[in-house]
Amino acid sequence: MKLIQRYLLDIFLRRFALALAVFVGLYLLIEFFERVDNFIEHQAAPSLYVAYFLNKIPLIISQVSPLACLMGVFMTLGGLNRSNELAAMQAGGISLRRIVAPMLLFAVGMTLLMLAANEYLVPETVRKSNYILRSRVAGRPSAVFRRDNIWLREGQKIIHIRLAEPEIQSLQGVTILQFDELFRVQQRTDAMSAIYAERGWQAREVTERQFAVQTGDLLEERRLPERPLALALVPDDFRVPGNRRNEDLTISELARLASKLKKEGYNPLRFQVDMHARIAGPFANIIMAFLAVPFAIRKGRGISLGLGIALSIGIGTTYFIVHAALLAFGYSATFPPLVAAWAANLLFVLAAAWLFLTTDT
Repeated sequence: MKLIQRYLLDIFLRRFALALAVFVGLYLLIEFFERVDNFIEHQAAPSLYVAYFLNKIPLIISQVSPLACLMGVFMTLGGLNRSNELAAMQAGGISLRRIVAPMLLFAVGMTLLMLAANEYLVPETVRKSNYILRSRVAGRPSAVFRRDNIWLREGQKIIHIRLAEPEIQSLQGVTILQFDELFRVQQRTDAMSAIYAERGWQAREVTERQFAVQTGDLLEERRLPERPLALALVPDDFRVPGNRRNEDLTISELARLASKLKKEGYNPLRFQVDMHARIAGPFANIIMAFLAVPFAIRKGRGISLGLGIALSIGIGTTYFIVHAALLAFGYSATFPPLVAAWAANLLFVLAAAWLFLTTDT
């Protein structure tokens, strides 16, 4: 690496580290004020405060690193522009492509690092932070409902649920076995899915079978398009606190679960969308670094730390809003999972390309 590239990378890394520290600190501060009542209410030990927030840091870094890349590139090029170093480099025959190359290569490295973190580190630390908050602080049982293959008992009933999706108030693959006092099967009810509404659970594509308790013979079988489902649990009973988007599952676990559900005839849409989103998310590091270049050149000498933070937060917020909206379309099956997860990246790449083409470099 040439001396000038090492110099540029050194400036960028210092600004990137500062930006990352600022954004992680702001995120932790907001998280602290949201959770502090829970800790105080249950008189949690100071060590639990530290353990909880330390385990939140990998997730936070994976979410704010694109903003740090954007601000790092923006402030680096802005500082060089303000001190006339950028003009001097270009006058000396160093192209803008060579100037920004070390920063973009670092963004590529961050993308690969965040992909690895999403597979190996983030899910584990999310599970630990949820365990600390739920069990160590609130004192609730550490065992929680699984997402799939849930077995439970209500009185004389045994219930099996293939998949619970509390986020959309839905169950898939519900089987209810009704027993008599001697634990002999009286009735079996199978439903392809169930949706929770004000009246309770409403099952769809239902098959009911009545059995003779003495012999076990099938007496009657009925198929109904829809009927109420006698289930005392509500969607929140299946929810793991803090897990709204499968953040405690690795990318490979999401892929396996989606594939398994699809083979069994159930709807794997939410897991497919989340799997693609977990892959697409880290690429925002490259996109934000690329997008920062024309913004920095356009702003010229007027760049300041306050402007850098404001611009980074503004662009980052816009990206996350667009990304979340497109994921919602994916969850509702309006867009295919691949399109829903990657469309925001494509839109911002096109925006960055347009800014480059309309900027005098």
